[in-house]
Amino acid sequence: MGDDTSGAQDTKDDGPRSGAIDMDATNQTERRSIPNGDSDPGVKTHLYKKRWAIMFLFSAYSLTNAYQWIQYGIISNIIMKFYKVEALAADWLSMVFMLTYIPFIFPVTWLLDKKGLRVIALAANVLNCAGTWIKVASARPDLFMVTMLGQFISALAQVFILGMPSRLASVWFGTNEVSTACSIGVFGNQLGIAIGFLIPPILVPNLDDVNELAYHIRIMFFISAGVTTFIFILVVIMFKEKPEIPPTLAQAHARSIPPNEYSYMASILRLLRNKPFMLLVVSYGLNVGCFYAVSTLLNRMIITHYPDEEVNAGRIGLTIVIAGMVGSLICGLWLDKTKTYKQTTLVVYLLSLIGMLVYAFTLSLGHLWVVFVTAGVLGFFMTGYLPLGFEFGVELTYPESEGTSSGLLNCSAQIFGIIFTLGQGRIIDKWGTLAGNLFLSAFLLIGTVMTACIKSELRRQQANLQSKVQPVNTMTVDQEGNISPPEILKEVKL
Repeated sequence: MGDDTSGAQDTKDDGPRSGAIDMDATNQTERRSIPNGDSDPGVKTHLYKKRWAIMFLFSAYSLTNAYQWIQYGIISNIIMKFYKVEALAADWLSMVFMLTYIPFIFPVTWLLDKKGLRVIALAANVLNCAGTWIKVASARPDLFMVTMLGQFISALAQVFILGMPSRLASVWFGTNEVSTACSIGVFGNQLGIAIGFLIPPILVPNLDDVNELAYHIRIMFFISAGVTTFIFILVVIMFKEKPEIPPTLAQAHARSIPPNEYSYMASILRLLRNKPFMLLVVSYGLNVGCFYAVSTLLNRMIITHYPDEEVNAGRIGLTIVIAGMVGSLICGLWLDKTKTYKQTTLVVYLLSLIGMLVYAFTLSLGHLWVVFVTAGVLGFFMTGYLPLGFEFGVELTYPESEGTSSGLLNCSAQIFGIIFTLGQGRIIDKWGTLAGNLFLSAFLLIGTVMTACIKSELRRQQANLQSKVQPVNTMTVDQEGNISPPEILKEVKL
């Protein structure tokens, strides 16, 4: 799809749009005053139809990467048998994604701020392709370290992907659709996890013949390599850096800040001093870390109570993620409609805790259909929380880079993901699945309390509102040292 340079408005969008003066009468591009520190020149905002193609393309390569994260974990008993490794080694094929993210997120977010979205997208897809093709060559019992290398390269690609939905949504989408757009970006990642739960147990049956098992594993690797290569070609051709005209006044303001006035390290320090955001960082990490642990150890938990049910373990994982995808979209639409970031985040967090408790106490009842239902409820809220955390983080930290704030959120999630996976795995081995799931529930309770303590300051919303009603000539610095609009929009407390 080529660039839309005509300046025509996207007339298919519903509802009021950031930057619209008179949608029904003039359907023209808006000019507003924004803060630039010197004067208040008129600024245009515009929405391009190709924004949807960009977001869906991002979702596609995010999907292929997320699929690789879980493709080993959901057939971990087969992988252990094929490569002749212990359970912990098989678990590390998933945990390497979490470990790799932690040291590399900071240079990648720096690169995002310096080089932009297209360079990040190209790097993500180069690494994603390389990882899949290395794994194609690893379908032999004596090549476990080769398959681990391929998984590491794919994990490195994830660093260029995981925190991008909020940045992409802000750069391309209007005020009244940015949360929905972020949800679509997260949706792609969740769909990849869903396919990763579903497809490997079907493609790789639990066979005793090593040669036949190697054939099925190789087929699985070839399919993922072919798909990632095709998407890489599409990204090279279609993925654009940013729209020529910004979609919102807040984005126009962000573009007006001279590059020499931006310091990446100063931005990190401001975020670390932002107490509401740091509370969100920890609570987000606790929730998403629990999701990572449940996903990685799902095969082990299901096989413990339902032997030889590898395919159904994958289907239960699929149920968790599909329910979460629905939850993500509903939450994104709800945020765009209501802007109730803290209230929505707190309610979803509390329901994640309840869902985890119900899942924990019903897993061992001996009825698979009950597990499907409770896992679906858990997934709807726990996975549905992902875009909420991203968008709430952007609101609390505007005008800091969305990639930096999302990167810190994801870094917290990876750290807790490793801790919870190792901890729950040990507990399951020693005391059983109920104890392991109650271990996670305790941390979800802590996260719920922390979320309730977050002081909600909607900086991005206030920037858009103020720019619409009056020119703003200066930015202020709050007591925490965070750059912010002159007045902060605070949500009504629960």
